[in-house]
Amino acid sequence: MQPSRMGARPLSRNAARAPMRWPALAVLSLLGFGGTAQALVLGVTEGVTYKATDNQIEARFAPIAEALSAALRQPVTIKMLSVYNASRAAMAQQQVDLIFVHPAHLALEAVKSGGYKSIAWTAGYTEYKVSLLCKGSAQPIANWQEMNGKSLVMPDPDSITSVITRAMLRDKGLKDGSVKVSNTRYQDAVPFYVENGFTTYGATASSSVIKAWETGGGKTCAQSRPVPIKQWLASTRLDAATVAQVRDTLLELNHNDAGKRALAPAGYSGFLAPAPDVEKSLMGWLGI
Repeated sequence: MQPSRMGARPLSRNAARAPMRWPALAVLSLLGFGGTAQALVLGVTEGVTYKATDNQIEARFAPIAEALSAALRQPVTIKMLSVYNASRAAMAQQQVDLIFVHPAHLALEAVKSGGYKSIAWTAGYTEYKVSLLCKGSAQPIANWQEMNGKSLVMPDPDSITSVITRAMLRDKGLKDGSVKVSNTRYQDAVPFYVENGFTTYGATASSSVIKAWETGGGKTCAQSRPVPIKQWLASTRLDAATVAQVRDTLLELNHNDAGKRALAPAGYSGFLAPAPDVEKSLMGWLGI
């Protein structure tokens, strides 16, 4: 899908954009550029299964937006994009200059389209793996064709867990429809389906769910390849100097006290340089 914003100016902004949070405005005012610099828009997509409101998530990212504002010497406003298709549309229409994206398939779609480039990954979220839960005496899957006709529950079809699970099945030669798939909104519910015999397998990547399952005597029959799931993207319409400043600021946050304070509300330990070759490989594997 091609960007559809009116006009050809790369960084055009309109008055309909949401106002910036007051703490960031205060920082900018103190630095002497509060009313003159053009604002950048930071989108935030933190996953539909997170049990937090938009206001709560926005508050967690506000200190990071303020750190970026100070480094860039211009305002950075936050645009919440909790619905995946809203996030897709915002990126397709170039409504956001920067965006923190969870889940990974939305980020990789935007990168593949050419509208955005990956500038950072989130530390601690680069090895996201889906496990298939199975009961009692079940053994690790050796012959994947034996899954034909059996049942599998996974989270929302547009979740990264489900996208990875479908990639696993394709990778093992299982055709679409050969496994009877059902969906449940939250990963917490997956063990219930397997434990009570509603499905033979359950797909989850939640470490707490997997730990509780195994502690209770359940088995893990298979595991996917790792996927980085929380990416920072920058619009390809941004100039190279701005992108470099944003990237450098994000990567340095965990190396100083002020940066660590900015990270704390979001619950992240820091951000890492991405691996373009890994992302390219994952696009193919995930079917993007």
